[in-house]
Amino acid sequence: MFAIVGAAGKVGYSTSLALREAGLPVRAVLRDAAKAPRLAAIGCEVALADLQDPEALGRALAGAQAVQLICPTTPQAPDAVGDMRRSIDSMARALEQARPGLVLAISDYGAHVTEDIGMPSVFHGFEERLCPLPMPKVFLRSAEHMEGWRGLIPVAAATGVLPTFHQQIDRPFPTVSAQDVGRIAADLLLQSPGVETGVRAVHAEGPRRYAASDVAAALGELLGRSVTAQAIPRAQWMDRFVRIASESMVRLLVGIYDAHQRGGLIDVEPGGGEVRQGTTSLVQALRPLVPGR
Repeated sequence: MFAIVGAAGKVGYSTSLALREAGLPVRAVLRDAAKAPRLAAIGCEVALADLQDPEALGRALAGAQAVQLICPTTPQAPDAVGDMRRSIDSMARALEQARPGLVLAISDYGAHVTEDIGMPSVFHGFEERLCPLPMPKVFLRSAEHMEGWRGLIPVAAATGVLPTFHQQIDRPFPTVSAQDVGRIAADLLLQSPGVETGVRAVHAEGPRRYAASDVAAALGELLGRSVTAQAIPRAQWMDRFVRIASESMVRLLVGIYDAHQRGGLIDVEPGGGEVRQGTTSLVQALRPLVPGR
């Protein structure tokens, strides 16, 4: 049996669906009972547990052959870092209780970097907290999700301008469809662990890298109009971010894009560069997000 923590999310649902299509039993571990019917409809057993309740979470994971973990973010949380760290510690304690045969943790590109670069540094701590656990572990580091452009599609449609925090609009960066991350995770869960040292780091990105200008071109194709990428000046970042996130989360987001600007940090770990590439192109990932497409 495979336990998928956060099975209602894009990545978790994709993993659950792939495992169920392979005829395997899946326990979907959720916080919100309202999201259970979708998972039950594909044949998942559903268990409810708060991520910050290690005893309840441990019970939900009991008997699992393998567990997939994801650490959710809450953009409006007053203490986003503290909230994520509490969830990480709770998950680690639940795993100590449940003792599955394999743990796959969805991590982040840049999690190998030891200096503070915002959100990837939280996932650096995630990996560090899980490392001592006495079972094989796979850290599946996900590139930026293609679907993350969803909120800017109405702006591009209305104005023909795609604002972006990527300052070099023609520099390609790693990106991937969330569905591909889930499918890659399912494939890794089905393999024998093969992790002699206890830890395996795998990087998930799309079939090729894209620049912000490529995103604009893809949206232009789908919208049927010219769209141009335009970098948001660094001096305006804080004002833009505080409209959608708490100050604590803003610091994590600013750190990511400062690291992108420096180059080479939000990338595959040097010397530890196992990479799995998804098959979903940028246009394929964005098409369902564009009205009428």
